[in-house]
Amino acid sequence: MNGTESKAGVISIRDLYKAFGSNKVLQGVNLDLFKGENLVVLGRSGTGKSVLIKVIAGLLKPDAGEVEVLGEVVSKLSHSELRDLRLKIGFSFQASALYDSMTVEENLQFPLVRNRKDLSRAQRNEAVDAVLDDVGLLDKKKQMPSELSGGQRKRIGIARTLILKPEIMLYDEPTAGLDPITCIEINNLINEVKEKFHTSSIVITHDLTCAKATGDRITMMMDGQFISTGTFEEVFSSEDERIRNFYNYNFIHQYERNE
Repeated sequence: MNGTESKAGVISIRDLYKAFGSNKVLQGVNLDLFKGENLVVLGRSGTGKSVLIKVIAGLLKPDAGEVEVLGEVVSKLSHSELRDLRLKIGFSFQASALYDSMTVEENLQFPLVRNRKDLSRAQRNEAVDAVLDDVGLLDKKKQMPSELSGGQRKRIGIARTLILKPEIMLYDEPTAGLDPITCIEINNLINEVKEKFHTSSIVITHDLTCAKATGDRITMMMDGQFISTGTFEEVFSSEDERIRNFYNYNFIHQYERNE
């Protein structure tokens, strides 16, 4: 028992298939995300991890199967209903997706101006200051993205997602391209977001350190299917040679990168 059995589900995926031509990316995926947990989807690049969260957000349509998010079957939603659902889903892109021509403050104002027309300018300014303080970058408000480090851009990207107070966070390779110290800071931030904003999150990564630091549960994806789900220790105590090889490959290459 890992405690999730008694929790409410916020995402339910059943028999999900997605292919691009002859490339079968998702092959019968089943997945549950429970309220208040960080679920890590772990696997090598090209295994379908990012495709999975794009299907969850309604950015890609599945070939077969059903995706239910916050009680709504995504494939059955109208355009306006899907737009409303996406406001409850925070999508943290691998490249942070900041507008280079806007200051940090303007980047954070943008989703509020677009989606929260009920807010006054003063309320928007207050929201920007609050979320920047949450990610520890209030002093960077007037800077341009080009003036920030990779880790700072990642934090601002997460802040821009959080400013709409989503119920679900989807993190796509949150530590990719970052140095080891900054990776620790981002891992800590992911955990802080869960505690402070009461989010339920899916963390897509191939980084075992990130998985161990942030995941309440881990699920391993290979060849378009989940082959093991549980705590980090449960997954990597497996005798499955594919899982053991992934573990060894990840840490050996991480060591070589940091030499």
